[in-house]
Amino acid sequence: MKRIAALILLASLSAQALAFEPFVVSDIRIDGLTRIAQGTVLSYLPIEKGDTLTDDRAQAAIRALYQTKFFSDVEVDRQGSIMVIKVIERPAIAKLTLRGNKDIKEDDLRKGLKEIGLSEGETFDRLSLDRVQQELIRQYYNRGKYNVSVDPHVTRLDRNRVAIDIEIREGKAAKIREINVVGNKAFTDKDIRSGFEQNTSNWLSWYSKDDQYSREKLSGDLEKLGSYYMDRGYADFGIDSTQVTIAPDKREMYISASVKEGEIYTVSDVKLLGELILPEDMLRKLVFIKKGEIFNRKAIEASSDAIKGILANLGYAFAKVTPIPKLDRDNRTVDLTLFIEPGKRVYVRRVVFQGNTRTEDDVMRRELRQLEGTWYSQAALDRSKTRLDRLGYFKTVKIDKALVPGTDDQVDVTVKVEEQSAGSLMFGVGYSQYSGIILSASVSQNNFLGTGDRFSVGAETSDYYKRVNASYVNPYLTDSGIALGYNATYSKLDYGDTDFANYTYSTTAFSAYLNIPVTDFDSVTAGLGISSNKINTSPGFTPQPLIDYQNKVGNQTIHSWTANLGWSHDTRNGYWAPTRGGVMSISSEIALPGSTVSYYTINTDLGHYWPVGRGFVLYLDGKLGYGNTYGTDKDLAFPFWNNFFSGGVRDVRGFQDNTLGPKLCSGVNADGTAIAPDKKGQCTNSYYNYAQPIGGAFKVLGTAQVFLPLPFLKDVNTARVSWFMDVGNVYSDFGAFKAKDLRASTGLSLQWQAPIGPLIINFAIPFRDQDEDKHYEERIQFTFGSQF
Repeated sequence: MKRIAALILLASLSAQALAFEPFVVSDIRIDGLTRIAQGTVLSYLPIEKGDTLTDDRAQAAIRALYQTKFFSDVEVDRQGSIMVIKVIERPAIAKLTLRGNKDIKEDDLRKGLKEIGLSEGETFDRLSLDRVQQELIRQYYNRGKYNVSVDPHVTRLDRNRVAIDIEIREGKAAKIREINVVGNKAFTDKDIRSGFEQNTSNWLSWYSKDDQYSREKLSGDLEKLGSYYMDRGYADFGIDSTQVTIAPDKREMYISASVKEGEIYTVSDVKLLGELILPEDMLRKLVFIKKGEIFNRKAIEASSDAIKGILANLGYAFAKVTPIPKLDRDNRTVDLTLFIEPGKRVYVRRVVFQGNTRTEDDVMRRELRQLEGTWYSQAALDRSKTRLDRLGYFKTVKIDKALVPGTDDQVDVTVKVEEQSAGSLMFGVGYSQYSGIILSASVSQNNFLGTGDRFSVGAETSDYYKRVNASYVNPYLTDSGIALGYNATYSKLDYGDTDFANYTYSTTAFSAYLNIPVTDFDSVTAGLGISSNKINTSPGFTPQPLIDYQNKVGNQTIHSWTANLGWSHDTRNGYWAPTRGGVMSISSEIALPGSTVSYYTINTDLGHYWPVGRGFVLYLDGKLGYGNTYGTDKDLAFPFWNNFFSGGVRDVRGFQDNTLGPKLCSGVNADGTAIAPDKKGQCTNSYYNYAQPIGGAFKVLGTAQVFLPLPFLKDVNTARVSWFMDVGNVYSDFGAFKAKDLRASTGLSLQWQAPIGPLIINFAIPFRDQDEDKHYEERIQFTFGSQF
C-alpha cells in the first residue's frame, strides 16, 4: 500500500509540472499567496534567477514546497522566461478547542499537539489531525479507557482560516475483573501481589482506582513480581508470557501471567574486580551479600550503590559498578562478581547558580560544602542541597553535574533553584479553642534584599493574650557562619475569668544572642537579655499561694537579667516534613545575681525520625523541663510566672492547653487557709467551681507518632496525617514526680500548611487520666492561623 501511495503522489506531482523546453529563469513569480510572504517561499525554493529550469528541477521545486506543509497544491508554469509558481495555501489554525478531557490535563494535551504541529497560529494539515486522533486514542488505551472516542471537527472561517474542535469522550476505564498468576508454587497469589499497583475491585477501589487497567502499571507490576522472587533467591526466575484479554463490551479486563519460578540459589562466592581504588577489605564492608547466603538482587543493588557512593565522595563522579552473576544450575549457586570501573577522578571547575533572581549568589554559595577547584564529592553536594533547602527561600533545589567539554577530569556543577516569596505582609485571623479568636499582623522578610538577613515585626491579640515583637538576625556575621540576632518583645497575659489562675502578667524584654556553628550539624547559642515583668494578683480570685509568693518576694514588678546558653545537634533532612534524622538540644536560662528573683531553667529535647518502609515514618520525641531558684533565693519556690505547662494541641493532646499538673482553688477558708480541691478538681466556697491550673517547675513529655502514607496526601510538604500517643505531665518540682501521675492519650492528627497559616486538627482519646482532668478533656482540638 505504501508503494502504491508513493506512485500516486509521484504521478500527481508529475502532472503539476507542465512539460516544457529548458530555459534560463529571468524572474520568479508566485501566485496565490495571502498569508505567507514571498521571501519565505523563495527561501525554500531550490531555484534562483539565472538558473536553467528543466522538468527535473521543476519537480524538485514542487517537492520542496510541498515539504514546507504550507500549501495544499503547487503548480509550476512559465511565461516566456519567467518561472510562474501557482500555490494554494493551507488554512491557518485560528482556534483550537479541547472538550471532554479529564484524565489528561489540557496543558499536557496542548503541549503534545504543538509538538506534532497542531496549535493555534500554525498551518493546518489534515494528516497531522489524523495522527493526533490516533495518538490520543493510544494514550487513553494505555490508561485502560477502551471506550474512548476522539472526534475532531474542522470549521472553515474567513481569510483562509479554520477552527478545530476536538471532542473527547473518555468513557470509563476498564475494570480488572481477574488477575491470574500461573506457575507460582513457592508463594501464594496474595504474597506475590501484595506490592502490585493494580488489583481487582475492593472496598477502597472507588478512591485508589487500583482496579483500573493501565499498561504502564502492568509493566511495573511485572517488574515487581520479578523483584519479589529474585530478592528471595530465585535467580533464574522468568515470566514466560503475559496475556491481557478485554471483554466484548470493553469494560472488563482479564490479566494472566505465566511464570517459571526456578530454584533457590545461594551465593558461592563474591568477587571484586576492576580498579578497586580503595583497599578490598574496606570495599567488602559495603557488600551486603556474603558467601553462603541466599541470592538477593536488592542486596546486590544496594551494594553497587554503596560502592558507587563512596567512590563519588572521593571524586569519581561517574563510577560504575556492574554486578555479573554466573549461575551454576547444577549446584544451584551463583558466582557473583562486582566489576568496578571508577572512571577518571574529577574535580569541580565551576559552580553556577540558575533561577535565583532575588537571592545573591554569595548567599547561596556560603551554604555550599562543595567548593570550586576541589575534588568532586557527592556527599558534599547532598549536604549542600539540604542546607539550601532549609533556608526556606526556594520551592525546589536541584543540583546537576556535567563534564566540561573537551576534558575528562573536570565537571561543572549547576545549582538550579525555583525561588519562592521569602517575605510577607500578613493580616490574619485564627482560632484556638484555648485562646479564642486570634488577630495578627506581621511584616517579615527572611531574605532581605537577597542578602539572607532576616527581620520581622508582628503583633497578635487574643481573648487573654497580647503581644508585639520585633526581631533581626544576621545569619553570617562572619564568614564562618556565626549568627547575630536581636529580639524585642512586649506581651501581656490577662487570664481573667478563664480556666487558669487569675492574674495579669505583662513583660517588656530585649535580648541578643550569638549562634556559633561547630559542625554542619552542631551549634552553640549564647545570649544575654533583660526583662521587666509586672504581676497583678487579686485576693479572692487569684489562688492564695500565688498571692503569698508575691508578698514574700515583696515586689509587684520583677526585674531580670538573664544569660542563655544552648547546644543543638540537628540532622533532619527537612524542617516541615522530615523523614529521617533528628534533633538533640539542651538549653538553659539563668536570672543573674541582681535580678529580683534568682532562678534558672534547663530544657532538653531529643527527637528522631525513622522511615520504616512503604511510606510510613516513625517519630519518637522526649522533652524535659526543670526550673529552680539559687543563691539567696534558694528558699523560694520557682517563680510561678515562669512555670512549665502541659496539655494541648501541641503537647499532651486530648487535654485543654496548659491544664495538666498542679491546680489550686481561689479564695481562702474562714480560718485563712487556702481552699483545697476535692478529688474531682472541684472547689467549695470558691469564686471558681474548678481548681485552676498553675503549672509547675518540672515537666515530662514523651511522644510517639507514625506518619501515615495516605493516598489523598501526595505532597507531605503541605499536609501530613499521623497516629500518635502522648505521655506527660507537669509537677510542682522534681521531688513531686510520680510515674503514676503521668497522663496519656492517643489519636489521629492532621497538620496542614494552609494558605491562612498552619492548621492542626487532633482527634484524641485520653486513656490515662484522673477525675480532676474530666473538666479539661477535649476529644477534638484544632488551631489555625498565624502564630508568633
